Amino acid sequence: MRMQFQKDFPFERAIALAPYLKALGISHLYSSPILTARAGSNHGYDVIDPTTVNPELGGEEGFRALVAALRKEGLGIIVDIVPNHMAVGGDDNEWWLDVLAYGQGSRFGHFFDIDWEPADPALAGKVLLPTLGMTYGEALRSGELKITREAKRGGLALRYADHLFPLRPQDRYEIEEAGLDAYDASTDEGRARLHTLLEKQNWRLAYWMVAGDEINWRRFFDVNELAGLRIADPAVFEATHEKLLSLYAEGLIDGFRVDHVDGLMDPGGYSRRLREHLDARQSERPGDLAKQRAYLVIEKILGPGEHLADDWGVDGASGYDFMDDVSALLHDPSGEKPLGALWEKISGRTSDFHVEEEAARREILDRSFSAQLDQAAEALHRVARLDFETRDTSRAAIRRALVELLAHFPAYRTYANAIDGRTEDDKPIFARALDKARVSILPADAPVLDVLDRFLGGDVAPPEEQRPLRDKAIRRFQQLSAPVAAKAVEDTAFYRYGKLLSRTDVGFDVASFSNDVATFHAKMAAKLAAFPDAMVTTATHDHKRGEDVRARLAVLSEVPDEWAAALKRWNALAEPLRDGEVPSPGDEAILYQTLVGAWPLGLAPDDADGCKAFADRVAGWQEKALRESKLATDWSAPNEPYETAARNLLTGLMTGPDAALRTDIAAFASRIGAAGAANGLIQTLLRLTVPGVPDTYQGTEFWDLSLVDPDNRRPVDYPAREAALARATSALDAAAHWRDGAVKQALLAAALTLRADAPNLFAEGGYRPLEVQGPDADDVVAFARTLGDEAAIVVALLRPTRHLEPGTLRPTKDLLQQNSIALPQNLAATQTIERYSGRSVSLKPLILLDEILSGPIALLASRN
Repeated sequence: MRMQFQKDFPFERAIALAPYLKALGISHLYSSPILTARAGSNHGYDVIDPTTVNPELGGEEGFRALVAALRKEGLGIIVDIVPNHMAVGGDDNEWWLDVLAYGQGSRFGHFFDIDWEPADPALAGKVLLPTLGMTYGEALRSGELKITREAKRGGLALRYADHLFPLRPQDRYEIEEAGLDAYDASTDEGRARLHTLLEKQNWRLAYWMVAGDEINWRRFFDVNELAGLRIADPAVFEATHEKLLSLYAEGLIDGFRVDHVDGLMDPGGYSRRLREHLDARQSERPGDLAKQRAYLVIEKILGPGEHLADDWGVDGASGYDFMDDVSALLHDPSGEKPLGALWEKISGRTSDFHVEEEAARREILDRSFSAQLDQAAEALHRVARLDFETRDTSRAAIRRALVELLAHFPAYRTYANAIDGRTEDDKPIFARALDKARVSILPADAPVLDVLDRFLGGDVAPPEEQRPLRDKAIRRFQQLSAPVAAKAVEDTAFYRYGKLLSRTDVGFDVASFSNDVATFHAKMAAKLAAFPDAMVTTATHDHKRGEDVRARLAVLSEVPDEWAAALKRWNALAEPLRDGEVPSPGDEAILYQTLVGAWPLGLAPDDADGCKAFADRVAGWQEKALRESKLATDWSAPNEPYETAARNLLTGLMTGPDAALRTDIAAFASRIGAAGAANGLIQTLLRLTVPGVPDTYQGTEFWDLSLVDPDNRRPVDYPAREAALARATSALDAAAHWRDGAVKQALLAAALTLRADAPNLFAEGGYRPLEVQGPDADDVVAFARTLGDEAAIVVALLRPTRHLEPGTLRPTKDLLQQNSIALPQNLAATQTIERYSGRSVSLKPLILLDEILSGPIALLASRN
């Protein structure tokens, strides 16, 4: 189970939960990052000291106590790690502060991905620090830049707000001789003296908004407070991984999930190196742990048709691919066209996601990654100058061609190098981008694409003297394409595209609205063949909306006409709450989807306190969604009147005296609630039984109606979950009161118990699709996991609005009596227990659904 540790939920809080995790059937606690992060971090990805365990979480002593409690219950622990970046700025990262003090000569100068020789001569040998909340000139005149003595560090530094900028040691004598008052910016002389001093430093202060245009170091995406590491440097790897590897060798960690592997220069090389280090230290682990190889998965967004390389030494990816696969399965393909037409009519925007994505990519390149684009263009231009055949290819033309290539890139990145060129999997990805770029590029620039094709991995084994520059150019491109994809697709286009929000989440192929059962089976069989131990998940700390929000919204694909009618009613009812034409019809429609999808089960429209609490949660999502979309407002320049009007619409409909609109929204959410719950049970059971290692995100053993972070990181009510599990009711019995979520927990516990009882079946067993016969065969997923004489049969019922009795989780009699599953001979004549209901089922060659299903799903396995 994934747990998010922070100061308000330290290791100590999880110790008491170890017996609950064991009773639920969990095998490993899967922890958020544990190394020392910035004070107050609610996620742990902003590490400032990778050599220590975070004291806010309990430090190493607290971590050891947690592991001891887990081991007592027979549980292991997996830890999330962050090799791509560290938190910078502020005054807490000693490595970064040393770089600022000593520049390129710092012992940590090669740790961070800084371009010490940029095209801008003013930044040669310097680090651009875009931390000022105003222009440099304004900051200088304001008097907010002050020289201070730092007793802790024994030197002089510049202070600005909560930021510390160490001054060069060689300037200390000059400063002390003149006195600190001589640098008082309130006088003309002092201001000039201070400016002269700052110009000598190893860094240059700048307004935060210039970062995208001028920054000369790699950030995590476009976050100025997270600096990229050169993890390919062996010294950097050792320094950042020694603590984690030591804890692994001691038997305190059993495996790792690697965050944002595509941000690294060489993801495959890093993964192989980490695996080699883990294997080398495996024999040091105590007792039986020395026989267990470390579990290692990577966070990797796979584009359409992209496959994870099989030579990286990892057990697979962290599960976004399955999250997409099961989501697409839950969507009715017949809803795609009407929902697309509805979105175009309401919003005036396209229903073709590729169009939305391309526009977002161009915009993000321009506004957030102009500096990195320039660096990539410069690196490629230097390569072009090495050959008389290409030396007339201008830097400007290269930059324009790069924009076209990146605007159409169908994956996060490729994995080429100058010697080997592109991998076989990379070739079709790059070719697709080239083909589309040839259509959109200026005719005069078309030949430049051929040059880029060669330089970016198309040429194999170029002249030896060109290889260093080609490698640099390839690296610049590949470390640019990944953040562009993340910011343009997930953090921009997803927030602009409202055809159906359940198909816009991290790692999703949004252009594919749905998958049929045969496609799902093929994908699961491929997963078994390639990465049988990959992680499979349906909720993460990064998801845009909770797994059961998506499950409920998927129901709209079954009732598009009813949804269209509801939107029309709500639009009319909201007229008094709207500020003229604000918010836009598209933003309003996305709000209604969010309210319907996340409406808390049991929330009555006349519950004033409950409605206000829900409105407050949605307001947090709304602000983030509006700003991420970058249409009417954004983070860099908030449009306060627009945001206020949008928030007033939300609060008015949720807390205003006229309850007609929220009553109608609540009624609609209630009408599709049971169908959404059925979808939630389906994706839960599939996650627990398909090939792979299932991950359950904290709290999602009950219904997960969370929104984007930080809403999905709220405290979990574990006492309620412990009490529900202690009642030990079957999922079928809990289905009678399905709104409280106990049915989902009971299903989870039943399936995990089966996995624990038959570990080899799920770790090594085959995946066999089963034939469904009858008029509704296309709406039933059925497969068997088999290993020798062991077997488990899984059945899941799609399109719940058609096949469940209204408001319940009970299948209709017609479905049960008119459809059957054909079982292979080796599975027939077997006595099984159906784990959802607890009833005994005798299998036979052709068995009616009526004999199997008591709800939307069934899990059958031999008696134990």
